[in-house]
Amino acid sequence: MIDLTRFVRPGDGVWWGQAGAEPEPLVNALLDQVDSIGPVRAFSGLTWNERLSGDLPDALTVLSYGGLGRLRGLSRAGQLEVVPCHYSALPRMFAERRLPCDVGLVQVSPPDGDGMVSLGIGVEYVADALPHTRTLIAEINHRMPRTVGSDRLPLGAFAATVETDRPLTQAPSRPADAVDRAIARHVAALIENGDTLQMGVGSLPGAVLDALRDHTDLGVHTGMITDGVLDLVERGVVTGAKKEIDPGIVVTGAALGSTSMYDQLHAFPVEFRAASYTHAPAVLSRLRSLVSVNSAIEVDLLGQVGAEVSRGVHIGAVGGQVDFSRAASLTGARSIIALRSESGGESAIVPGLRGGVVTTARVDVDMVVTEHGAAVLTGCTVAERARRLIEVAAPQYRERLDRSLVDQEVPL
Repeated sequence: MIDLTRFVRPGDGVWWGQAGAEPEPLVNALLDQVDSIGPVRAFSGLTWNERLSGDLPDALTVLSYGGLGRLRGLSRAGQLEVVPCHYSALPRMFAERRLPCDVGLVQVSPPDGDGMVSLGIGVEYVADALPHTRTLIAEINHRMPRTVGSDRLPLGAFAATVETDRPLTQAPSRPADAVDRAIARHVAALIENGDTLQMGVGSLPGAVLDALRDHTDLGVHTGMITDGVLDLVERGVVTGAKKEIDPGIVVTGAALGSTSMYDQLHAFPVEFRAASYTHAPAVLSRLRSLVSVNSAIEVDLLGQVGAEVSRGVHIGAVGGQVDFSRAASLTGARSIIALRSESGGESAIVPGLRGGVVTTARVDVDMVVTEHGAAVLTGCTVAERARRLIEVAAPQYRERLDRSLVDQEVPL
């Protein structure tokens, strides 16, 4: 095990890569040694590391841009400090040292013939944090693919390295069910041939990708790709031929999928870029064909989206939702929010957001889709928006939602 006490000082801030690119051996070493180092603040993104789900060492404070993956356990236990922000703001916050960035822990590919390594499947905020970090430590994983689209790094950039040969984290997900597939069909009907897509990860986004098999010349510019994107490339559905920028290329910041996907990445026209490119307003505004498809916990009758808090616990994030939704609605093609009409025995279409936090403003949402249909909100009055949203709510809740309008629970 690497001795991190040589590199991490008391009071330091540490960050590491997320999802499949998380350097778990280095993170676990920090968890084992942090009490002997002293107080440390750490920034983590999406993680599936079970050791980050609860019972943190006393000396460690964990920050994140949301309660994603195993961090939901920390959130429920009151041990997660959430920094609410747009994903596009992360590069600037690292540059201004508003986020921990004394020490960076990264997972990289084996060096090539020139002795250079790649950030592999996790470029995103990592590439933006690198220039502002005092000390870099790398896990060189012999199974991390070399990817293109971002700068390679010399081994001399790292104060220390450890070598591993372990499988990359695969995306945990449940199979799409009938509700997911119904939502996906409605979403697919709103996507036109030649559109450029942004969407998240999970069962519902996977079902949407599957429903797009009969489309043509789609493009992809997104924060994270999954197996479903490569499947559409292989089928000739995603060609990127009509993208206004980066034609013919799938642009992403990260990948989270199966081992098979990771092994085949080199054969596909995929470029991994920093968050300062993938989420930048100046870049997104050039994609006139951009369609954003994002998920939510709840949507209120004004069209406001809650995607962060449920029952007082952070289980989501602002992430890139607003970056892409606003760009798609203002300068792109259309912004879509897709969600199940019912969750946990409660309606997901509500008079007012129960979580108390507005993630995406109503003016940045063009359409809300459930398994009951698509509510087109663009150009509608406040009252018309409410009526259309009630029409896609679960039938058993519609009368109560109607009454909320009569009782003036919604400021129409």
